[in-house]
Amino acid sequence: MTALSGENIAFIGLGLMGRPMALNLEKAGAVLTVNTRNPETLNAFEDQGIATAGTPADAAADADIVIICVADTDALENVLLGEDGIVDGIEEGTIVVDMGTTAIEATRRFAEAVEDAGGSWIDAPISGGTVGAENGTLSIMVGADEQDFARVRRVFDVLGSRVTHVGDVGAGQIAKAANQMIVGITIGAVSEAFSMADEAGVDMAKLRTALTGGFADSTILQKHGERMIEQNFEPGGKAVTQRKDLYQALEFSEGELGLELPFSRLALELYDELIAMGDGNLDHSALIKVYEED
Repeated sequence: MTALSGENIAFIGLGLMGRPMALNLEKAGAVLTVNTRNPETLNAFEDQGIATAGTPADAAADADIVIICVADTDALENVLLGEDGIVDGIEEGTIVVDMGTTAIEATRRFAEAVEDAGGSWIDAPISGGTVGAENGTLSIMVGADEQDFARVRRVFDVLGSRVTHVGDVGAGQIAKAANQMIVGITIGAVSEAFSMADEAGVDMAKLRTALTGGFADSTILQKHGERMIEQNFEPGGKAVTQRKDLYQALEFSEGELGLELPFSRLALELYDELIAMGDGNLDHSALIKVYEED
């Protein structure tokens, strides 16, 4: 018996992250139905013998668990509350799981809409990029009721290697906001340090080796630093997505908490520069191009 035998799951959103995640669920034995806006992607899933649905409501109709992994808050609202949206298809007891990075105020509103329709909401944003999605090694930050978390835990264990129940609904998105603040700011720090060294005639690859194992070492230095050295900006996480996540963190912190975040504000401005250069669809490690341009 496989890990998810008999688990009836709808998966909505088959982009860079969602596609490999859905395939991992199917490999683990889930009874899977998928939906996405791209007809070619749906056809590719049909060719693999995976059930597809024409609308989010149809995908959710017979599912016990509905997983959503879409680009942003507006896209989530559309598949959830729009015409033929998920709330039109769920039944009493359905658990709806948002695995994207969503604005916190909107998360609370969406949770209420799902509860009004008889379901339960879990916010479970992810970190780890496309490599983590493909390998099932994502970090998953969960905001949920204890019973709902227990019900979905074995699904999360297929998708990720680090699953943390942070707190009640909304807590997962707050944790993801913190994650994206640290990632965005650290990419800026590595970009700046590498640019300084390169301008001074120091080899960036040797600099990275020298910093490895010390207090400056990090996953960002290793993985994104390597991308910067090789100038390989094939997107694992797009710059436009990083910018969106920083904006959401600032909107929540400054608007709801009255808390100023100057480092995050500066990082946002740097990503705005990168996007203005026409490089928003590159990996977020392409931020170093802003310094090269300067």
